[in-house]
Amino acid sequence: MRAAGQPKVYLAGFDVFREDAVERGEYLKRLCRDQGLEGLYPFDNEVPEGLAPAERAARICQLNLAMIRGADAVLANLNPFRGFEPDSGSAFEVGAAVAMGKPVWAYFQPQGSMRQWMPGDEAGRDAEGYFIEDFGLPRNLMLACSWAGCSASVEEGVAALRHYLDGASGA
Repeated sequence: MRAAGQPKVYLAGFDVFREDAVERGEYLKRLCRDQGLEGLYPFDNEVPEGLAPAERAARICQLNLAMIRGADAVLANLNPFRGFEPDSGSAFEVGAAVAMGKPVWAYFQPQGSMRQWMPGDEAGRDAEGYFIEDFGLPRNLMLACSWAGCSASVEEGVAALRHYLDGASGA
């Protein structure tokens, strides 16, 4: 936690793939400002023009990791994306933040435990025959056991993260 100034919060999530990604980022950063936080959105990074696709991708990865390193916490959109699980890039960012010792606050629409909401048979296997985690957690145990907390929406998440950070700093 920062000693002075607004805590910086990296905004992880598949929001960058939305058609209105720039506007969404501004909204997320405004929510942070309203709570006395500085939101860091991946589109805030400046990626040089003219790079080959693989070079551009590597540069985005480097810049996002640097942004996480410079953040005090991560707020992660862990709603399902392109299927039943959170975005893999967001899950990676959560793991990176945890490895760096940064608190992570998740947000997603609650649906109960994975076993309750993921389609499966009576034996607890999905359509591919793999067992569905059954620990009573709403997301994979590696995510659910590493976040500082979770909320049902980004609006609730920003406020809850602010409260959490205030408690962590002794404020």
